[in-house]
Amino acid sequence: MIFKRKEPPIIISVGGSLIVPNGGVDTEFLSKFNKLIRSQVIKGRRFMLVAGGGRIARHYRDAGKTVIGNISDEDLDWLAIHTTRLNGHLLRTIFQDIANPRIIINYEKKIANWKEPIAIGAGWKPGWSTDYDAVILARDYKASVVINLSNIDGIYDSDPNINKEAKLIKKITWNELEKLVGKKWSPGLNMPFDPIATQLAKKIQATVIVASGSDLQNLENIIEGEAFKGTVIMPFKIDSSYYDRDYYAGLKGGHRLNRVDSLFGIFIQNIVSCVRAFFTKIWFNPKNCLDVGCGPGFYIKWLRFFGIDAYGLDLSPTAKELADPKVKEFIKVGDVTEIPFKDNQFEYVMSVNLLQRLDHAKIKKAISETIRVSSKYIHHKVHTRDNILYDFLHKQDFSEISLFYKSFWEKIFSSLLNVKVIKKTPFLNFLSFETRFLLKKKQNKK
Repeated sequence: MIFKRKEPPIIISVGGSLIVPNGGVDTEFLSKFNKLIRSQVIKGRRFMLVAGGGRIARHYRDAGKTVIGNISDEDLDWLAIHTTRLNGHLLRTIFQDIANPRIIINYEKKIANWKEPIAIGAGWKPGWSTDYDAVILARDYKASVVINLSNIDGIYDSDPNINKEAKLIKKITWNELEKLVGKKWSPGLNMPFDPIATQLAKKIQATVIVASGSDLQNLENIIEGEAFKGTVIMPFKIDSSYYDRDYYAGLKGGHRLNRVDSLFGIFIQNIVSCVRAFFTKIWFNPKNCLDVGCGPGFYIKWLRFFGIDAYGLDLSPTAKELADPKVKEFIKVGDVTEIPFKDNQFEYVMSVNLLQRLDHAKIKKAISETIRVSSKYIHHKVHTRDNILYDFLHKQDFSEISLFYKSFWEKIFSSLLNVKVIKKTPFLNFLSFETRFLLKKKQNKK
């Protein structure tokens, strides 16, 4: 049984450099931002917008120093906090008809009975920036991602204002970021992400996207799950180097049933794969099949046992290395966003717990590829945040970097024009609690 939870909001930290770039309010940015957020609200999305202080906060801090000399770090922080609250009230005024009437300035309490599509937050206490406040909201409201908007395109390997050869870092882990920003906060610290926020985000295994706020088309791409420019800060870098022997031994995530280095793990994987293959044969009886993200190929082995011409695709060479010798020749190493098979080659294409492990921006491309190589059915099983029982039975797997609610996936699949979503899906695998999506490819009319 799947127990549903309310879909969480998208957290956007709006840098003060965007609201008041030079001490004056940027009404052009705010007008465009207002239009974009409202267009997303119409689509059913909810937002928490956290306002930063920006340069105006520095003006107040500098003024205080100029008049009386030395000022304590606490007083400097309070000056900045109050400027964030002024910026927050400006955002609340802009969204007054659809925003919660109170500005969040106390993060020890959650909003009581929050019904509006938007809530506004601002600075809280001395000792950190609003980056930290945004991460607290992500933790308390179970948000999948924090979007950090400022006047930079992302995180660079060196200061782009000094080094013209500085390169944008597309992916970075919290451990790597911690080495760049350190662990100490000071008022006015100019870092791509607050060191104190970095420590909390690392602890809760959050995902943060750092991007330019001036490019609102890029922001829309992030929200919609399209390719974007920016830096993704994540618990792990998910690539072929991650899916090595340790992963398949259950040491880097997942649970002990993933292990393929023990007789018990192999036994369980064979039982589950046999049942899944049996029901695939009963319900679909395809001539051929492609298992995308096949791992060591247990499912392929049993599909072939039941007379189905089955093949597999996995990102990791280790997966193929660990496969049964009789199955290896049917497994290809490759990326789901560029599946190395022909159009309409397989009657049945499926994946199990793969999509939530992809970068957000790769999900639609991956789904489109599975549809391209299918001639009839596409079946995706996805772990979602709705599945409380699944969470209870399984160890947390931080490789699930796109762990969203069922409604997120429903919106993606329902938006596809060349397939039909079949809502009453066959009960193919009673040993799992993932959300299942069965698609049927529409035939082109000549």
